[in-house]
Amino acid sequence: MVIQLLRDYELVIVLSPERDEQQVEDAVQRVIDFVSAAGGTVTEQEYWGLRRLAYPINRFLEGSYVLLHFSLEAQQVLELDQMLMASEHVIRHLITKPDKSEKKA
Repeated sequence: MVIQLLRDYELVIVLSPERDEQQVEDAVQRVIDFVSAAGGTVTEQEYWGLRRLAYPINRFLEGSYVLLHFSLEAQQVLELDQMLMASEHVIRHLITKPDKSEKKA
């Protein structure tokens, strides 16, 4: 019997500004499908929209930002990270563990 230890994570994805709204939704859905297939759950998603980058990344000055809160096993998070690095639509991403001491408003 294998016990699966799910941990909470936050993921911020910056997608290419050349992608239209449908392509952004499709990219986010691929992440949600990956998390679900790996036995995790996505608890929250926020579309922050197109925002200016602090510095140019791959010649882009803007990017479409998306925030996801999810629970997943640590090993699967490594696979998710590799999937995001290989994606041509994702220009940056960051996976973090949220601070439990902060209370949500």
